[in-house]
Amino acid sequence: MSQILANPLAARDHARAMGGTQVETMPIIPPVASDLPEGVAAEDLLWEETIAAGGYATRRLARGTRLRLIDLQGDACASLMLFNAEMPTERLNVADTVKIQWNAYLEAGKLLLSDMGRVLVSILEDDAATHDTFCGTSNEAVNTRKYGDGRNSGAFPNGRDRLLLGAAKHGLGRRDVHPCINLFKGTRIEADGTITPVIGPFDAGRSVTLRAEMDVIVVIANCPHVLDPREAWTVAPLRVSAWRGAVTPPQDPIRNATPEGLRAFQNVEDYYRR
Repeated sequence: MSQILANPLAARDHARAMGGTQVETMPIIPPVASDLPEGVAAEDLLWEETIAAGGYATRRLARGTRLRLIDLQGDACASLMLFNAEMPTERLNVADTVKIQWNAYLEAGKLLLSDMGRVLVSILEDDAATHDTFCGTSNEAVNTRKYGDGRNSGAFPNGRDRLLLGAAKHGLGRRDVHPCINLFKGTRIEADGTITPVIGPFDAGRSVTLRAEMDVIVVIANCPHVLDPREAWTVAPLRVSAWRGAVTPPQDPIRNATPEGLRAFQNVEDYYRR
């Protein structure tokens, strides 16, 4: 390898020889998937990627896009941040998501709300029902204490730094890495206020499908949950697919499920009425 690096022409030839290499965890370009929902045309697929254990991914998605996440082996942890793609100072507000819906446990029909009272995405389908709105993600100090190394470039990367890498691709910085939610790993609040992690591992193939209610920037980190009690740094690959879809219509049942949710949708509609 040192000889290749010392010779620019050899380095070029080596790099070109890697063309066409396929690994399990990488974006598929152009996107191809054999399990799209009925009625979704292949040409409407926008994003197909498997995020490695310890990896991250990010994409800008248009309003109406469907985003499906699949826990391939039952041990993924999708730490999710969301931004208004047009104005990233508006972003996911986990506290408002919980408070406005009178419920801290996410499931199908729930909304992920911004700090400006608008719906960023809604949860269309969810056969996992094991998610976390309380704990956020790990950082370098936590992972160093638990695993002996928490560096972004080390063997046990942390969620916060992975989210930072994704945010940076949109011109965002460390102060923009806001509290996230965790999909596929849950927590339960006991009567005395204790947080009990619900970590699994679970059955393989559980999935969550989201609908973008605004043009959004999605950033996902796939690192162990910050309260994972296992001694070993443990997380499994996460599959992500996105396809074009219709904007939510006025009669949509999720839109009209609660007065609070309806107002958040109306705030979105007013935003796009400009």
